[in-house]
Amino acid sequence: MDRRDAGRQLAARLGHLKESEVVVLGLPRGGVPVAAEVAGALGAPLDVCLVRKLGVPSQPELGMGAIGEGGVRVINDDVVRMARVTPEELAEVEAREREVMDTRARRYRAGREPVGLRGRTVLVVDDGMATGSTARAACRIARARGAARIVLAVPVAPADWTARLGEDADDMVCPYTPRDFFAIGEFYADFSQTGDDEVVACLEEALARPESTRRTERRHAVPADREVSVRAGAVVLRGQLTVPEGAAGVVLFAHGSGSSRHSTRNRFVAAGLNRAGLGTLLFDLLTEAEETDRANVFDTGLLARRLADTTDWLRGQPEAEGLEVGYFGASTGAAAALWAAAEPGARIAAVVSRGGRPDLAGPRLPAVSAPTLLIVGGHDQLVLGLNRDAQARLRCENRLTVVPGATHLFEEPGALEQVTELARHWFTGHMVPVPHTTT
Repeated sequence: MDRRDAGRQLAARLGHLKESEVVVLGLPRGGVPVAAEVAGALGAPLDVCLVRKLGVPSQPELGMGAIGEGGVRVINDDVVRMARVTPEELAEVEAREREVMDTRARRYRAGREPVGLRGRTVLVVDDGMATGSTARAACRIARARGAARIVLAVPVAPADWTARLGEDADDMVCPYTPRDFFAIGEFYADFSQTGDDEVVACLEEALARPESTRRTERRHAVPADREVSVRAGAVVLRGQLTVPEGAAGVVLFAHGSGSSRHSTRNRFVAAGLNRAGLGTLLFDLLTEAEETDRANVFDTGLLARRLADTTDWLRGQPEAEGLEVGYFGASTGAAAALWAAAEPGARIAAVVSRGGRPDLAGPRLPAVSAPTLLIVGGHDQLVLGLNRDAQARLRCENRLTVVPGATHLFEEPGALEQVTELARHWFTGHMVPVPHTTT
């Protein structure tokens, strides 16, 4: 097996990403031929993620950390301590590797701008993982550049590889994780060094693919976000408003317990809605001080009032004037969305619940008039039962969709992509840009 073979085997495990707005980033140099095969199979753009391993001076193959573009730096303190590397030695290695990285950036891209990552799924690919420091740095680079969701994919890694990544990646895919792992190269029949010329050739090959076989970034340009402050009763709530040009409507996100406007999962869904031409408002229903009291998290009436106040504020903003408004609720936030949608004169175009607790909306459910989509993971049995009971009480247009194999947080490969597609279809199917008038 060589790196191209490994890329084809890896691509077979990543088919669930084919219809999403994914960008593939290969780690130079060995990860790029693997990434090229993956990008070709997914019809996705290919770019490099420039990361340099910091090798122990006396044993260069042993990574004690990594650096990347944008000043990202990841140090494995255990390796540094074990190898007795001094601060001066570490600084010397880092300076040398940063010079190499800058030189390669100029050569690989030949003046081209890096592929934009903002609001997209980023698939970070290498030819294998050993210590994990290089992969962690790559994921952090992608996050710093605005990636909405990060998937790390490698053909081979140690059995405990997911523990080494922590929370730097949202999802991880690896076909082969042997218990006895010594070096990446032992699992390849051909592990010859990848040269700079091969990296450049892979990138040019990807650029030369016919337009019909590769997705581009021009489908929907994601507009700049606007940080907003919303007065809701006696408190001020912080949020992030994004409204694409020509938007048909705006979706307000009601986060669940323990979550906020920074929720990785809701940001991922919001980015998918933005690409579909829908605006989004991610905001905090509670202040930081209020979140410390768990009773507030389950005070559905309070959360619904906050959501209603924010909806009134949104309708007064210039970029949202005349646009339909929808609600996307997760966990306990779904109850708040349904409660608020049931208020007289709410005028909500559609509601989507992800792993929601509609039961917490209680007697308000029959008063909901907005078309409602309930999305539940197939392995989330308790919440699935609660949603079935709640659906029986709804009198509006409604649907319960089960995502097979998914658990409550939809962490399984492809699960969150399915949620995004379901929400996109529901909202675009129920939002018509007809201005509202008041009498």
